[in-house]
Amino acid sequence: MSEPIPFEQPPEVTGQARKILLRRLIDYIALPGSQVAPQDRSMGGDILLDMLFHATDEERLLCASRLASMTEAPRRVLRYLAQCSLEIAQPLLEQSEAFDSADLLEILDHVSLEHRIMIAKRKRVPIAVADQLARRGELSAVRCLLANKGADLSEIAMDVLVSRSRKEEGLTQLLITRLELKPAQAMAMFWWSDRDTRRAILARHAADRAEMVNMCADVFAIAAKENWADPVARKTLQLIERRQRNRAAIERSVYDSLEHAVETAAQTGMTPDLVQEIGYLAGIKPVTSAKILSDPGGEGIAVLCKATGLKKPSLKNFWIALRRPLQNEDGTPEKMWAFLEETYDLLTVAKAQTTLRYWNWSLSSSFSPGSAHQSMLEGEEANDESSFSTARRTASLVFGK
Repeated sequence: MSEPIPFEQPPEVTGQARKILLRRLIDYIALPGSQVAPQDRSMGGDILLDMLFHATDEERLLCASRLASMTEAPRRVLRYLAQCSLEIAQPLLEQSEAFDSADLLEILDHVSLEHRIMIAKRKRVPIAVADQLARRGELSAVRCLLANKGADLSEIAMDVLVSRSRKEEGLTQLLITRLELKPAQAMAMFWWSDRDTRRAILARHAADRAEMVNMCADVFAIAAKENWADPVARKTLQLIERRQRNRAAIERSVYDSLEHAVETAAQTGMTPDLVQEIGYLAGIKPVTSAKILSDPGGEGIAVLCKATGLKKPSLKNFWIALRRPLQNEDGTPEKMWAFLEETYDLLTVAKAQTTLRYWNWSLSSSFSPGSAHQSMLEGEEANDESSFSTARRTASLVFGK
């Protein structure tokens, strides 16, 4: 009869029995579901995990590699191995489909940046995990996440990343490729994007709103009969309507037309008063016209001109009024001016109007009396409805507040 197994703690010896037992347990856990009952596999996993605490890195790597393709593997064992050194964790972080969102969230809070980069590169990154990676803000992990088409990003995560893209070089180019990017986010990101990204934003995220105009056509007449007394209806219809220029402002203006005001600016130079007057005549708020005309890129001017029906001579007058060069010393068109003309030609009137109104709607909301954003600046609590406002959220992204 064999001797009973002693219960007292024996001396620490790593012998052949331990090595064989560890490998047998790994083999047992790796058996298909048809051969092992769930409760048996769970118990085997508890025993295996206790042995892994005392195993070598080589043995842990063997276990991780064997279990990487198993969906039924005990997740406590997988979580432990995924938090080991990068070499051991790699097979699991790259391949294992056994992890759920809770597992991955637990892992990424206790591992190195290199581990989190592997999680960001997984074939599928659940939305909660992607959100957490976005909030951590580690640029190398964020870049991998945005480049991964298998990552699901929420609107909130996109807000976070759009805001970060203001200061983090290269994020705008990655964000513009994401299907999750909303028009409001794209229009906010426009102001700090490079030339190619701006063009992509104007091409992909500006709607022509034709169907919306048709569906709401009868409401314009109703609002007119009410003398435009409802401020909410008036503001919404201004965003939808086809006409861009402000006819009432033109009747009160010292200038005969929007073209006349722009021509005057070309002759005298752009002044704060002219910026404001041009904004009124174009049907936009002073903050919007100031943002467009102070922007170093100039694409906003192409949007303004196309949306308001201004022709190429007025586009040129804008450029002259801002004292920007039209030609190089050798007589060839200056690069920025040539790109501005090209952008103007590519835009449709309907999409340019939608873009301009989106900017006006969102940018001016920051400075409207009683706005939630202004309340926050003054230390007052904003109401719940305002905190959901797309216009105010976009304004916050643009102005960085």
